[in-house]
Amino acid sequence: MRCTRCNTLSTHVLDTRVTESGYCIRRRRECLKCGHRFTTYERPKPPTIMVSKRSGKKEKFDRRKILRGLNRACINLDINEQTIEDMALEIENEIRAMGQKEVSSLSIGALTLEKLKRLNEVAYLRFASVYKMFQRIELFLDEVKELEGEKQKSRSRRKKS
Repeated sequence: MRCTRCNTLSTHVLDTRVTESGYCIRRRRECLKCGHRFTTYERPKPPTIMVSKRSGKKEKFDRRKILRGLNRACINLDINEQTIEDMALEIENEIRAMGQKEVSSLSIGALTLEKLKRLNEVAYLRFASVYKMFQRIELFLDEVKELEGEKQKSRSRRKKS
């Protein structure tokens, strides 16, 4: 590993720890030439997952696209950035846990909608309006009514408990 200050290859590891997420290893290193200390992270390279789009086109899975969609859905809402980051990582982990080499964009969208529904109704509806491609206002209103019906059922279950 090259020193980040003097660029020499003479470094040694002082400390190794697994990060809280458990997905990478943090190593504290020291340069033997200049004494500079720095941190490196090792992550396993996950297998490439291909995403099949509605158009039939295929592309490599990119968590940043999920993050962009979540950010757009949550803009101007009281949802912190870390919550959005965690949700994107959770969605990626669930997709990878499927163990498939190819996944449809529709299943990624459905998984994202499921998470947003539990997080925030407005963010859910924003994302749903793009994902479900509503062509008429009635279809959008039906989605709102369905969401409200689920909310009322949830409230009545809590009252009975």
